[in-house]
Amino acid sequence: MRNLVIAIASSALIFASCQSNDEKAAAIGDAKQATIDSMNAVSVAKQQVIDSVNAEKAEKAKHKSHSSQASSGSYSSSADNSTAAAPAATTTTKKKGWSHTAKGAVVGAGAGAITGALINKDHLKGAAIGTVIGAGVGAGTGAIVDHAKKKKAQQQANQ
Repeated sequence: MRNLVIAIASSALIFASCQSNDEKAAAIGDAKQATIDSMNAVSVAKQQVIDSVNAEKAEKAKHKSHSSQASSGSYSSSADNSTAAAPAATTTTKKKGWSHTAKGAVVGAGAGAITGALINKDHLKGAAIGTVIGAGVGAGTGAIVDHAKKKKAQQQANQ
């Protein structure tokens, strides 16, 4: 009878530990996907900046070639270039820097790595798991902040 109780208790313990590992694996998978999504969003933003810079360069080159064809002397050419460059300078936008999503992912990854290394007995494994989970949570939090700021800016623009 005693062996039967021990066998049932140990099998229940094994099932419970397997179930929590599945939940942990799902949480890690979700965190990895959130990190991948965040990195894709950063790549899209980076490509938009590159496209914007290329468009500005093309616009300047267009104005420069147009003004040099219209002018006949070097003095009038320099005057035309300065007037053509003035509207381009007013249309440029300020460089924004990192998004809250990217900042959150980096800060979350660092905090998660430190926390995971301190909590888990296997420091390397704990740091790796903490990094992934922290980056996912940080990116998610940053995305929420970015969305709220974008929504607020749209509301102010509509008013």
